[in-house]
Amino acid sequence: MTINLTSGEASRLEQYCSMTGRPATDVIRELIRSLVTSEENLRSE
Repeated sequence: MTINLTSGEASRLEQYCSMTGRPATDVIRELIRSLVTSEENLRSE
């Protein structure tokens, strides 16, 4: 999978990874897992 980021987004991700010591893959994976989908909304109702 390829993710296209603006230079600002890439810089922000790099800074975050540098601050936390976490690889970009882990950060992106965590953010994806935090997304709410309509399917998940149905399960919680």
